[in-house]
Amino acid sequence: MPFRDQREFLDVLRAHGELIDIDRYVDLYCDVGRALRKSNARGGPALLFRNNGTEVPLVAGIYSTRAKALLAFEATEDTIFDKVLHGLDNPIAPVIQTTPAPCQEVVLLGADIDIRKFPVPTYSPDDGGPFITAGVNVSKDPETGIPDIGHYRYQIFDKNKIGINSQPFHRFGKHMTKCRQLGRKPQGAIFFGGDPLFGYACQVQVSDDTNDWHVAGGLRGSPVELVRCKTIDLDVPAWAEVVVEFEVELDGVVQEGPLGEYTGYYTPTADKPFAIITAITHRRDPIFHGLLTGKPVTDNHILKQIPFEASVYRALKVQFPSLRKVSIPPSGGVSFYTILAIEQRFAGEARQAILAAMSSNTRPKWVIAVDPDIDVYDKTDVEWAMSFRVKPARDVFIIDNVPAGPSDPTVVAQKNRALRQNSTIGIDATRPFGEPFSKVADVPNWQSFELPELDA
Repeated sequence: MPFRDQREFLDVLRAHGELIDIDRYVDLYCDVGRALRKSNARGGPALLFRNNGTEVPLVAGIYSTRAKALLAFEATEDTIFDKVLHGLDNPIAPVIQTTPAPCQEVVLLGADIDIRKFPVPTYSPDDGGPFITAGVNVSKDPETGIPDIGHYRYQIFDKNKIGINSQPFHRFGKHMTKCRQLGRKPQGAIFFGGDPLFGYACQVQVSDDTNDWHVAGGLRGSPVELVRCKTIDLDVPAWAEVVVEFEVELDGVVQEGPLGEYTGYYTPTADKPFAIITAITHRRDPIFHGLLTGKPVTDNHILKQIPFEASVYRALKVQFPSLRKVSIPPSGGVSFYTILAIEQRFAGEARQAILAAMSSNTRPKWVIAVDPDIDVYDKTDVEWAMSFRVKPARDVFIIDNVPAGPSDPTVVAQKNRALRQNSTIGIDATRPFGEPFSKVADVPNWQSFELPELDA
């Protein structure tokens, strides 16, 4: 059964030793970030900060390891990939709840709105201020009405004013552009909590005509329960902990940033749109949600990995049925570095698959193709293939003037985002098709060899 809300998932994490309650005071300025970084470095548990200077507990790190992802999906390493693909191929429509929803037990309007009363950390010392990083944004296309959910960042400027960072090629960015062209104020809602699969669902790469609530329902195997917002025309999960409703101003910008981003580098200050919060609703005893971002590996990278790999695999598999596996390692920010395992059916197919991966919405900077005998999740195996199956002058190629990946520090930051370009490199590390190649020297059947002395 899927998780009804975040609290059920926290109980499961706690039962598996994947959540620690911290009752002593931990400061929201950098100390929360330090604690999360230390836990992440050890592959450690999520942390629940009960004493953080506000009246609301803060939980963070619930996406920080693969083990937690498997618990969220109620899967194992052997079943996770097939389960995600099955969910993507079998979407389930949401249901609208008309009875009072838990996420609206408390409704704050007008002068009662103050986002600063919630525990929004400043994660890194050079961040421009407190940033919402864990909330899931809901918006919809003003022409088609199709909703999107996605992860974006929001800087806190005042009790009811937030800066918004959304790339123009992201669906929320497209929605804002369309609204401006129509002369309408873009609307959005940020929700915290609910089923942890919502966080994974919004990472799935899908077309603009996809209803993301259907995607989330497919991954859960059960429809998402939604409720209409109080001040805007959007629906949010009924069992969320906190919901922030807002309208984006058509005129004016704020100096947003810097923020230590998923690339491991600070993004500089830049002009960004801002929004005015129109309502905050929450459960009577809410638990807020934080997410550390910065140098890999953090929550941000593990959260994206499974959905990104499944999305790219699903898209490429149609054209390349001999594709076996896809890996998008956290070290590349789960965007800039992609590895494909493919069993070539004809000469040049690996290069063709590389080119197709280059054109995906993840915008990778490096794409490597290997034979199926290479473990795409083992960097030593991949580097072995690159070292001994690649003839650089023949197998390495660069494509220039492609759209740049988001927040890439090698791209000129001052340039309009829609104009940013970069180059991408492909490496065909497969054995030449139809040509003789040296035989692999490896000890056979070593995995099944009984060695009780070592096992002991």
